[in-house]
Amino acid sequence: MKKDLSRELSGRHVWMMTIGGAIGTGLFLGSGTAIQQAGPSIMGGYLLAAGFTYLMLRALGELILADPSKGSFIEVVRTYLGPRWEFIVGWTYWLCWESLAMTNLTASGIYMHYWFPHVPQWLIVLIFLIALVAINLTNVGLFARLEAGFASIKVIAILALIAVGIVLLGGHFQVGGQAVALQNLGLHGGFFPHGMKGMLLCLPMVIFAYTGIEMVGLTAGETKTPEKDIPQAINSIGPQISLFYIGALFVLMCIIPWDQVSVTGSPFVQVFGALGIKAAASIINFVVLTAALSSCNSAIFSTSRIIHSLAQNNQAPAYFGQTNQRNVPLRALLLSSGCLLLIVGLNFVLPAAVFTIISGVATVSFIFVWIILLICHIKYRQGQAGSDVMTMPLFPVTNWLTIAFFGAVLVLLLFTPATRLSLFWTIGWFVLIGGASLVFDHKEVVEHAD
Repeated sequence: MKKDLSRELSGRHVWMMTIGGAIGTGLFLGSGTAIQQAGPSIMGGYLLAAGFTYLMLRALGELILADPSKGSFIEVVRTYLGPRWEFIVGWTYWLCWESLAMTNLTASGIYMHYWFPHVPQWLIVLIFLIALVAINLTNVGLFARLEAGFASIKVIAILALIAVGIVLLGGHFQVGGQAVALQNLGLHGGFFPHGMKGMLLCLPMVIFAYTGIEMVGLTAGETKTPEKDIPQAINSIGPQISLFYIGALFVLMCIIPWDQVSVTGSPFVQVFGALGIKAAASIINFVVLTAALSSCNSAIFSTSRIIHSLAQNNQAPAYFGQTNQRNVPLRALLLSSGCLLLIVGLNFVLPAAVFTIISGVATVSFIFVWIILLICHIKYRQGQAGSDVMTMPLFPVTNWLTIAFFGAVLVLLLFTPATRLSLFWTIGWFVLIGGASLVFDHKEVVEHAD
């Protein structure tokens, strides 16, 4: 007898979990490198990426609401592209979140070195992994409440930075001997200090910051009222995250000129340290640590649900499709968590290089999944009108424009050596999983009686 996932997630839980998945090291740690690439024009990059990721979410929402009984959008792929593509997309989406978990575990180890510099990074990563798996072993309601708490800390930190920036701008303050002013955005080479090329080259890191935003489509099977909660989450999450990202970067570069932003640590820690706030470094380091743990928590949740969904659709061994008495997919959770032990070894062998490579793998994998979702939406809309609850605007032009944009970002990955390596590694994954799809027995889904 199959036991279904429990529907314990409220609209607030869905919103907070999506925030938790989308706001992480891409903003708190990776934005420094992106700012050095693009200067103030990075805000244009975030705005451009926000528009296209929002369109992807609208297409996803319409697909999910077409049949809310489906546990996640992975089941939607079977409907419109067939079981073989469900296998490829499902396992690639699992790779997306496994790689995100690995990058955030690594970031957590880096942050903890601020307080415990002599503790090996791999050991810190192992301790956090065990703790987060323990959290996920509880029922989904407790998980969601903890994740909401994690996400709240991140939102408060970003809003605090924006508020402090507004106060400083209005009061003609100086930080580190330099005036806090709007003029900082136009000085030091102008808004496009490296030209349009600089803004374009920062797009892969910008996209990495948005990865996880589609998690709203993974919660459909555990949401109390998907017809209400999913549209609300989608229509609010894109604009709100964009406000957080662009607003935070705006005030950051008004306080500290873009060419002085750190690339070796968190720009947020740098800003609050420069303000002279007592214990600012420790406070913000705690915030960015919780941000990384929050994203990792979301990743562990997601990977277990992905394998559970694949197993129930005969795209993974049926053994992993079962839930325990708390309605947690325990076997799928333990499988994904066991694979995460790889990052413990990588942090032992290559502690300095692993973050860049694995984050690039995540970016490529997410873009692939997003493009497939847009293609599924095109297939869905062929010959029928859109959903009454949520409709993709200007279909099908917006679908093709969004696919073209994401495809262009993949091409941009070739221009940087580190991301080029990530792209080639991910192509190797597609060859592997594509070959596996040819030999796997894609049985028809059989409805199980309770």
